[in-house]
Amino acid sequence: MSDTATRVTTAQRRTTWAGWGFAVGSALFMAGVPLSLNTNLSPAVAGWTYFAGSVFFTTAATLQSLASWRPDDEGTAPWRQWNGADRANLVAALVQWVGTIEFNVTTLRAALDAASRHDYTAQAVWAPDAIGSILFLVSSAIALAPEVRRRRHRHVRDWIIAAANMLGSILFGVSAIGAWTNPSTGQIVSLTWANVGTFAGAACFLVGAILMLPFATSRHPQDV
Repeated sequence: MSDTATRVTTAQRRTTWAGWGFAVGSALFMAGVPLSLNTNLSPAVAGWTYFAGSVFFTTAATLQSLASWRPDDEGTAPWRQWNGADRANLVAALVQWVGTIEFNVTTLRAALDAASRHDYTAQAVWAPDAIGSILFLVSSAIALAPEVRRRRHRHVRDWIIAAANMLGSILFGVSAIGAWTNPSTGQIVSLTWANVGTFAGAACFLVGAILMLPFATSRHPQDV
């Protein structure tokens, strides 16, 4: 096997594992919603479920970033020689990675608070932090733009993945808005928005992650 083939295989493998990571993380975020609504369980159960999901997200985003940093046939090409889609993939992956770190911090803080406070109510239903949600939205917009510009039939699945992630990011943003607590009254904007946004947003990310799996192993990673 040539060095080039080895590098491509490594990138494909990283992308495949990233897909699994995003899938597991999304499933945990979805599971966190019904767990948080179960009054027979400690709020910490949902809190730690969300935190575990965020860890899978960060791991997957790290692998995605590594897979996007691909050498060409002659070695690592200078940034200025990359095409627009390659640059967009890398920038989107890095922005998303920073967003997952923000989620790590938010979910960990929520889980620790839920474990130490018996009267923990609104914040026990964790919703994406505003900063993390914005970063996810920016990442999705960057990734979606090249797919919209190309508009080729063979990239339909690329477009669906990018669109699913964009919709998921928007719904996470809705969740973050719904979970905002008014400091003067202590009331959140909408518990329904927080729950539905988190669950539906995670479901969109799950769809995108599942579509990555056969896609990543059957094509060159630059088309993912």
